[in-house]
Amino acid sequence: MILTGKQILSARDEGKIVISPWEDGRLNPNSYNLSLSEDLAVYTPEVLDMAKPNPIEHLKIPKEGLVLEPGRLYLGRTQEYTETHGMVPMLEGRSSVGRLGLFVHVTAGFGDIGFCGYWTLEISCIQPIRIYGGVEICQIFYHSVTGDFDSYDAKGKYQRNSGIQPSMLWRDFIKE
Repeated sequence: MILTGKQILSARDEGKIVISPWEDGRLNPNSYNLSLSEDLAVYTPEVLDMAKPNPIEHLKIPKEGLVLEPGRLYLGRTQEYTETHGMVPMLEGRSSVGRLGLFVHVTAGFGDIGFCGYWTLEISCIQPIRIYGGVEICQIFYHSVTGDFDSYDAKGKYQRNSGIQPSMLWRDFIKE
């Protein structure tokens, strides 16, 4: 079951959901809008390798905006820090953003029970588009769970992050 806006607000008041900073006007009937920080990153190699770390270059979105180019993957970050306890967080791009040909978090919107941190956003576009820091770019929504569960713990690759997290898939190639 997906939580309603009223249930999200109740879960926030009970400490099961943390969104910081919180703005009442961003609460929707069954989601909450998250905004884009001014920080972006791009991978520097032309060819990415799943089996090793890929270096990134950090960018800042200036006040006048930044034009994104098609054919390039940009990594962004939410301005909001989130925690989710006892439910599954999910992230989707906003339809108003998608209607401009900007794709946000297309393949990685499924969060884990217990995730705490900022969301790294995978961003791409089909034509050049000017973006701005602070824009409400995506929405988080929550599924309730039934039965016993294990929480995403400190061993999680992306748990308790503070910045943009490039892929750590390469860790899966390390055999212990």
